[in-house]
Amino acid sequence: MLVSLRRYLIAGLLVWLPLIVTGFIIKLLVDLLDFTILLLPPPWRPEAILGFSIPGAGIVLAVVVVFVTGVVVANIVGRKLVSVGESIVRRIPLVSSIYGAVKQVTETVLSDGGQAFRKVMLIEYPRRGLWSVGFMTGVAVGEVQDRTERDVITVFVPTTPNPTSGFVIMVPREEAIELDMTVEDGLKFVMSMGVVTPMRSPEEAPAPVAQGQGKS
Repeated sequence: MLVSLRRYLIAGLLVWLPLIVTGFIIKLLVDLLDFTILLLPPPWRPEAILGFSIPGAGIVLAVVVVFVTGVVVANIVGRKLVSVGESIVRRIPLVSSIYGAVKQVTETVLSDGGQAFRKVMLIEYPRRGLWSVGFMTGVAVGEVQDRTERDVITVFVPTTPNPTSGFVIMVPREEAIELDMTVEDGLKFVMSMGVVTPMRSPEEAPAPVAQGQGKS
């Protein structure tokens, strides 16, 4: 009886838990983006025009704002305006440091030719014999490369289940193993605490070693 009850409870959790967590995350994102409605003057907001609020209207407004901004900065006049605005921001103490760091990270991650978060790496961390999954964020150049006198790469090792925090590790390129899994699969592996393991296709899996092969 208890075994059957436990099995039914687990079966129910397998259905409801992913739905509840997904709905909770989507609601957080929708509520966050709905704050963009505050950019509109009060008389122009949906609740003022229609008499009631529209959930998700902020998402539409956010997409429109981002798209229009992209159209504006795609021409010479727009780029000049952005340049003038950035020059003003960079003169403000503290704000200039935060803005500069965020802008550089954004440009690195979103650029077509960038290497940030394009590869999933396997490195020995935090000590020899223990392996961690990380994401290649770039190639270490400048002083780090010169002082180590080695070809090193920068790897971000996220914490679980929150992949937004973690550690930045400088790893010699020859000591890092590039995995075949996608970045999405790597994030699933980290966020699930290793429970969700990407499966390899038969073509990617190494060929089995025949019994007795390699023995002298």
